[in-house]
Amino acid sequence: MSIYLDHNATTPVDPRVAEAMLVPLREAFGNPSSLHRFGQKARGMIEEARAEVARLVGATAAEIVFTGSGTEADNLALRGFSGAARGARRIIVYAAIEHHAIVNTAKALAEEGTSVVSVRCRPDGVIDLEDLRAKLDEETALVAVMLANNETGVLQPIGEVARIARAQGASVHCDAVQAVGKVPVDVKDLDVDTLALSAHKFGGPKGVGALFVRQGTRLRALLRGGSQERNRRAGTENVAGIVGLGKAAEIVRTEAGGEAERLAPLRDALEQALLKNPGTRPNGAGPRVANTTNVSFDGIEAESLVLALDLEGVAVSTGAACAAGAIEPSHVLRAMGLPVSRVQGSVRFSLGRGNTAAEIDAASGLVASILERQRRLAPSRS
Repeated sequence: MSIYLDHNATTPVDPRVAEAMLVPLREAFGNPSSLHRFGQKARGMIEEARAEVARLVGATAAEIVFTGSGTEADNLALRGFSGAARGARRIIVYAAIEHHAIVNTAKALAEEGTSVVSVRCRPDGVIDLEDLRAKLDEETALVAVMLANNETGVLQPIGEVARIARAQGASVHCDAVQAVGKVPVDVKDLDVDTLALSAHKFGGPKGVGALFVRQGTRLRALLRGGSQERNRRAGTENVAGIVGLGKAAEIVRTEAGGEAERLAPLRDALEQALLKNPGTRPNGAGPRVANTTNVSFDGIEAESLVLALDLEGVAVSTGAACAAGAIEPSHVLRAMGLPVSRVQGSVRFSLGRGNTAAEIDAASGLVASILERQRRLAPSRS
């Protein structure tokens, strides 16, 4: 048995993406910055991919900057705004439930002297808009709030966040890494200045991402060197990776809606089956992406459950893949006010292409049997 329920960590590369990537690997070895035909062939492929990514998020091609990952895109946004800040506007505000790419970058900027402020989260997993209003003023340069949380799947009210930020004259960055491919994303509707995405979260290859940068937005470059990406991101482009990102963008733009409709009832069936186990509670409420559920199991160490499921061929996770092995409990669930004991028993299940109703039945049955066994063998607390 092999059941993959960890699509928020990464997704399998779509076979059509892999096939598209073979073309530049075999036929377009030229440096995209070269003027001769070999370089221009590679350049043409990059620009075709740029147009596809732009169409996916409702941007223009000139507003898309290719990066090495979603993390790099987030870093470019935060450090770019911080480096370009002028006058009194230098404060960066971010939600406490952000991905580590935002949280740890903000902390690093604070250590370097930038003023950063964290905004609370409600118990349902949604940013506290009243706390956001209270923490913004005329010195705020940037507000960073994700669109879909990577651990709970809960969607954030980015439109309202943007309205609150605009009222104070602040710019807005959105980490949409977990949202692209799961919900429609339009940078104009969201009214954001920058938006990050990552190819491997929606059927593309690892090691390539992109940052939407609204026309006229001033950012200081994160990497220095050549003039690639209109002087925003130096370094010879990863042509095959970018082509893969472009193909993945094309596929999800045309197919994601139907996939979300297929996954939502599967996710709900899984969640309902899991909640039948004694001492099981859901984490996060309200609108979510269609593929994600996060639940806590009383009296169970999440890591032991993840490992036991892996031995049975089922892949799940305790949260963000980049935090695997971390000693600290999930900062997202802690920000929601969950006690440490509950956080330590929380597991994320994230579905994707290829998952079937039969797999959901098998996985939920295995969870039930493993929970019963682990509780039976647990040392008595009497």
